[in-house]
Amino acid sequence: MDANSMKMIAVAITMAVGAMAPAIGIGNIGAKAMEALGRNPEAESSIRTTMILAIAFAEAVAIYALVVALIIKFT
Repeated sequence: MDANSMKMIAVAITMAVGAMAPAIGIGNIGAKAMEALGRNPEAESSIRTTMILAIAFAEAVAIYALVVALIIKFT
């Protein structure tokens, strides 16, 4: 295997792990938000706001992984 092949494998692994972990986290956030809404429907606005904020932070991890993968690929 040459260096370019190893670099592409590193990019693939970086994106796979970097996309899988936030996807699991976002799924858990959504599930817990629906559970909270079922228990306390009056707090919908507060729960929705907190859920969207938490999803944005989890999605930022995937964007960081993309940036790292691009740095690996083009250096």
